[in-house]
Amino acid sequence: MLENKIELVCIACPVGCLMEVEQNGDEFIVTGNACKRGPVYAKAELTHPTRSLCTTVAIKDGFLNRLPVFTEEEIPKGLIFEAMDEINKVVVEAPVKVRQVIIENLLGTGVNVVATRSMSKKNS
Repeated sequence: MLENKIELVCIACPVGCLMEVEQNGDEFIVTGNACKRGPVYAKAELTHPTRSLCTTVAIKDGFLNRLPVFTEEEIPKGLIFEAMDEINKVVVEAPVKVRQVIIENLLGTGVNVVATRSMSKKNS
């Protein structure tokens, strides 16, 4: 007997297949996928959903007021709001180099938050 049946748009590749996922105990039956990445994505999305996080942090003495950052890897979806609370507390000081670690081991996930651009000091 099937426990669960849902429709899911796959984001594992650019095609964006509309998949139907049926769960029977620990088994997942996926239909509608055009490539082999679909079932892997569907199972991960239903058992342990994760997301990348792109945002900005305040920067002191930078030529702009905000510095774009992102998580180097995906974090659990359930931690997004808590992660944003932590990131919003941060104020970095210019200069900053692209890929510089801004927050190490965000919320104990083992994932770093890094700068996505370099930012020099503003001219005084």
